[in-house]
Parts: sequence; C-alpha cells; structure tokens
Amino acid sequence: MSSPAKRLKTTPLRIGTHNGHFHADEALAVYMLRLLPEYQDSTLTRSRDPAVLEECDIIVDVQGQYDGTKHFDHHQRTFSETFSPEFKTKLSSAGLIYKHFAPNIISHRLSIPINDPSVTLLCNKVYRDFIEALDANDNGISAYPSDVKPSFNDKSISLPSLVGLLNPEWNDPIKTQESEDEKFLEASKLMGTVFVQKLDYYGKSWLPARDYVVKAMEGRFEHDDKGRILVFSQSVPWKDHLFTLEAEAGIEEDKKPLYVLYGEGAGKPNWRMQCVPVSKDSFESRKPFPEAWRGMRDDTLSEVSGIPGGVFVHASGFIGGNKSFEGALEMAKKSLEL
Repeated sequence: MSSPAKRLKTTPLRIGTHNGHFHADEALAVYMLRLLPEYQDSTLTRSRDPAVLEECDIIVDVQGQYDGTKHFDHHQRTFSETFSPEFKTKLSSAGLIYKHFAPNIISHRLSIPINDPSVTLLCNKVYRDFIEALDANDNGISAYPSDVKPSFNDKSISLPSLVGLLNPEWNDPIKTQESEDEKFLEASKLMGTVFVQKLDYYGKSWLPARDYVVKAMEGRFEHDDKGRILVFSQSVPWKDHLFTLEAEAGIEEDKKPLYVLYGEGAGKPNWRMQCVPVSKDSFESRKPFPEAWRGMRDDTLSEVSGIPGGVFVHASGFIGGNKSFEGALEMAKKSLEL
C-alpha cells in the first residue's frame, strides 16, 4: 500500500495573465515560467477580473503591480525597473520574469550549477541579445533616434509582429475565449521555441567557443609578427568573443586581428579566410581583401592573386577560400601588404 504522502495529489501552480489582445512579452513570460520544474505542469488563467487573477500563484502583465514574488506587471505609471544598472531599457513582463527566474531557467535547462560564473555570463548575454529588444518593443522604445529614417520596413518580420498575427481577427465569426486562449498558447510556443534555441546556442555553442578564441589569440603571432591573423581548425562563433577579449587585453589598433582562417570541417580540405569586421554586427571589414581579387573564382583568382589553390573571394571582399591552409595563409599575408 502506498504511503499517505504518495497518495496526495499536488495541485498544479497557476499562472495568470490578461485575456484579450496578446503580445510577445507575456507570451514569452508564460513559456519561460513553464521551463521551471515547479511550473512545468502549471495551469493558465487569462482574465481581467482582479479576483480571478489573485487566485493564481503568479500574475504577469496585468494587475498594475510589481513585487518580484507574485505580481509582474510593468504598466503602472511609477514603474521604471531595468534588468541591471548597466541597461537603460525599461522591462516588459518578459524582462521581469527573465530578471527574476533566468538563473534558475539557465541552470535547469543547461544542467549548470546555479552558482557557476557561466550562468551569470549567459544570463547577461541572452538578455542583451534577445530579451532587451522585446522589452523595448513592448514599451515603445525605438532602436534609433526619431530623426533617422529606416532604409526599409523590417517591423513585419519581427517576432512581435508574428505574434500579433496570431491574435484572432476583428471579424472572426467564431471568436471565443477558448479559441483566443488556443491562439495565445500558439504564440507562447513560438516565442518559447526561439528563446530555447537562443539559450541552447549560447550555452552549448557560443560559450564553449570562447576557449578556442583565447587559444587562437595566444597563438596569433605564429602566423604574423603583429598578430593580425587568427587560425581555427574549424569554424567557431568567434566574433563576439574576439571583441570582448580585445577590449579586456587593451590590444592596440595596429595589432588587432584583421583576418580569421578556419577549415571547412571534417573531410573538407578547403580553408576559408574571413575579414574581421569593424564591430561585431558591422558589414564593414577592418581590411577587406584586395579589390582585384573580389568576385574572382578558381583559376582566375589564382592567376590574379599569384597564389595557387584559389577558390573564391566574395564580391564585397569580406570572405574568401583556398584549397589548402597554406594557400589561405599566403592569401591573408599577401592581403595584409596590399
């Protein structure tokens, strides 16, 4: 016979949010909570009735209160919470839930001890590169000054716009609370899937790559006396780490890496040469490959460059390839002098 403790049925925790038109921030907030063991089987209540919502264990994006324990709303006039003193963007419900629960989510998802320094590193990285933009979008904060006119409209391909499309249409003849809730869960899954993909990438790919970049930085003078060429045996996420390590080491401008070389992978003898951009997200290179090489391929490239094994150089001059490491290294070295 089972013990009384085993016979007890645990009541699932209850998450509350508002009904009606939904947005990306509360859709993600609900998904993030459900990544935690205590909320994975939680029920969801969508209502604007204060009494109904107060019966929930945690309430997001509604009720006009923020206490960091049960209430996580950001719409009240006095609200000015940010992720940390390093950031100026006011939080949305997604940012609030992330701020309070991200260490536990990251620790649980990636099986990292919560007191491991990498948890804090990942916490800040995911906020800066993903959550902050959602907070800004929901709070009507533009990424650019108002007098800067965008070259094109990118709003319609953003995650918040895709969530917006999942809301029931105004003229939907069968719009009910049940159908609206189903659409909200679809939006929550969309936002959550992207969030988990981001978190897994940063935890399982981006973070381990730092050690490879450190090693390449330590060995860069083997290939150029000014340390302007980095070499990896394979492609790794290097850009973000490179700029961080350069800043930490205080590397002088004329000794910063200009080219990165890496193999194309197991069983592929070709090597790539890539220019280091002027900043992490820039399309402008510190030193593009020579104009005469750009857009050239194969034998034509080899003839123009004077280096055998040429595969290609992109028309914009930011990347190229050679059939061997030796050829790629020679192309990078020659480009340094042109």
